[in-house]
Amino acid sequence: MKPGLLPFDDALAALLAQAETISGVERIDTLHAAGRVLAEDIRSALDVPPMDNTQMDGYALRSADVAGAGPERPVRLRVAQRIPAGHVGEPLAAGAAARIFTGAMIPEGADAVVMQEDTRAEGDEVLVMHAAQPGEWVRRAGEDIRADSVILPAGTRLTPQAVGLAASVGLAQLPVRRRIRAACFFTGDELARPGEPLAPGAIYDSNRYVLVSLLRGLGCEVSDLGNVPDSLDATREALRSAAVDNDLIVTSGGMSVGEEDHVRAALQAEGELTMWQIAIKPGKPLAHGRVRRGGMSAAALAASALSGIPMAVPAALPGEAQFVGLPGNPVSAFVTFLLFVRPFLLRLSGVQDVMPQAMPMAADFDWPKPDRRREFLRARIADSGRLELFRNQGSAVLTSTVWADGLVDNPPGHAIRRGDMVRFLPFAALLG
Repeated sequence: MKPGLLPFDDALAALLAQAETISGVERIDTLHAAGRVLAEDIRSALDVPPMDNTQMDGYALRSADVAGAGPERPVRLRVAQRIPAGHVGEPLAAGAAARIFTGAMIPEGADAVVMQEDTRAEGDEVLVMHAAQPGEWVRRAGEDIRADSVILPAGTRLTPQAVGLAASVGLAQLPVRRRIRAACFFTGDELARPGEPLAPGAIYDSNRYVLVSLLRGLGCEVSDLGNVPDSLDATREALRSAAVDNDLIVTSGGMSVGEEDHVRAALQAEGELTMWQIAIKPGKPLAHGRVRRGGMSAAALAASALSGIPMAVPAALPGEAQFVGLPGNPVSAFVTFLLFVRPFLLRLSGVQDVMPQAMPMAADFDWPKPDRRREFLRARIADSGRLELFRNQGSAVLTSTVWADGLVDNPPGHAIRRGDMVRFLPFAALLG
């Protein structure tokens, strides 16, 4: 491994240590809360279920009345009432049963339910062919949730099922962190926008579309500043503009050491560089830093002067904007976003458990010449249930990210033989 490169775990720990939870809480409709992060513990004001109810369609009864019942010795009971879900029955007398439907409240006096498959209806009576035990097919009040218990702790990223849980205890609104404001821009004079003619030496810009989509998928309010010319002044101006009212600036390209790579120098001029170059493949030239906030950008001031119309200064956030600079190669940018930017964004939102769980899986390939850096190999699950590798692991081969189901997390210098167990990070866990 090249001296000076930060090991993956050290770099990620250092990055997450810089992630201070954003301020700002809002209450939103529970129906629209999926994907947001809770700002406070959520407690239930009631027991769930709120009353004893039946798990099955059948008959509520006293278990003592059917002791010894069976297919050969059915017990005949009078059907005294019918209780659909949402209705309250009358107290049940000895020797009687209540026709009851799933979710309905158990009537006073009954202590069990016999499912209808173990009965036979005869007019206003029922033959019970099962010796029910006390509590059988009964959901007890509070067996799922007890009143005043925490059902969702602060920092929970709300899944659809978590939203449903909140709704199940009657919560119409939830307190959540405001959305992270993220700006992004992309460097490279060779980049062309899709739909434009492709000039000699130019390539279409894919990173913009990948990274903006990833940021939006994580719930960010995204300011897309587009492509920035390969010059130090233009890059510094882009950083100043982005820092005014954004929590995080994400760039792609310009982080290496070439004469046309200006992002690192611009960052050092407009703020500070806290981390650079990680011992991973793909994605070595990744950086973190901070950009000072100084109010309205030079471009906005110039536009105001030309128009003659005073412009309101945007509501600048205090302090500094966080910065993460990603490599320019498409696969490198994609992989480093998933491994570094995603957990960083989650931590900024107040989520503590930000790391995806790796799955142990068997390799259906050989990897005899590992790199000295930690590698993340594009792989998918074959019909055999084992992992196969994409044929070309180059950092510019975006096809591999569409073909693959996830990444093999391979330690530095670790050769893999067919049949070995490896750590697999599925995209399903990295993209949500």
